[in-house]
Amino acid sequence: MTGAPQFYIFHGDDSISRDEALARMRESMGEDGDLNRSEFDGAQTPVPEVLAAVKSMPFLADKRLVIVRGLISHITRRGAGQAGKIATDRLIAELPGLPDHARLVLVEDGLLSENNRLLKAAGSLENGFIRAFSKPKNLTRWISARARSEYAADITPQAAAAIASVVSDDLLRADNEICKLAAYVNGERPISEEDVAALTPYVPEANVFEMVDALAAGNGARALELIQQSLHDDPRDPGFRLFGLIVRQFRLLLMTRDHIASGGGSQAQTIAKTLGVHPFTAGKLPGQARRFTTEQLDAILKHLQRYDQDMKTGRIQPRLALDLLAASLASERPRPAS
Repeated sequence: MTGAPQFYIFHGDDSISRDEALARMRESMGEDGDLNRSEFDGAQTPVPEVLAAVKSMPFLADKRLVIVRGLISHITRRGAGQAGKIATDRLIAELPGLPDHARLVLVEDGLLSENNRLLKAAGSLENGFIRAFSKPKNLTRWISARARSEYAADITPQAAAAIASVVSDDLLRADNEICKLAAYVNGERPISEEDVAALTPYVPEANVFEMVDALAAGNGARALELIQQSLHDDPRDPGFRLFGLIVRQFRLLLMTRDHIASGGGSQAQTIAKTLGVHPFTAGKLPGQARRFTTEQLDAILKHLQRYDQDMKTGRIQPRLALDLLAASLASERPRPAS
């Protein structure tokens, strides 16, 4: 192929990289790009209309950009019937002969199957460009690289892992958190785990870790302070969500002790895989689990179960249950376990 491609297929679930590539294409159109750019919803726009737009001569420019979202998945979907087949055949037939000024970009939010008929046909053409945008396998590493490349910000590995544990695989949310944190530190220092705790929804989970540490040390006052802080930070939660996080934490601690006792080791990656938690969370579990015996954790979970039944039957309000829970567990002063 010589010169620029006449059509592009961008597909995949890495919406950030994909949309940045689209933004660069829009910018390449220059100041009068709006006069020679059209964007369509592929589920609502027939193939002939798309082709007519991309074949139209550009106005005072050398190319015309047409971006269509969801067209391929719409016309090749199961159940598209004869209409879908006709549309697919028409597009396959027209792609090789698009004019030199054409810049047709077919965008798909998900990864297309390698067996997709249109994708396979397009892959054999010389005037096209196909790129799959897949989410990174290591989100923590992606966050660190993104902070440096896009926001000129340093970030500690612990902070990157904390963000990853909060956003799951939502890259847009991760990027928003990085942007917010980069502005917060303003280049004065690396983004830290404390910054993440201060500015993101990571706070309730972080508070639960610290809360359990306080209970292990018999520090009921600190545990109560963290409970009130968590409820203040999440006013929509009457206490049920926080109580659920506490129950989950003690279950994870019991499972961690069982895992280590059975010879599974205390490596974060191994615990993460066995317990189904994020490696960041898994890395904190062994140290905290050792502060309790298995018998203590069994007793605490039974205690939590009683409070759970009382809350569900209306015998006690969640916030009062949390206060009583902290006071009662702290008063027992569970000793650190070996």
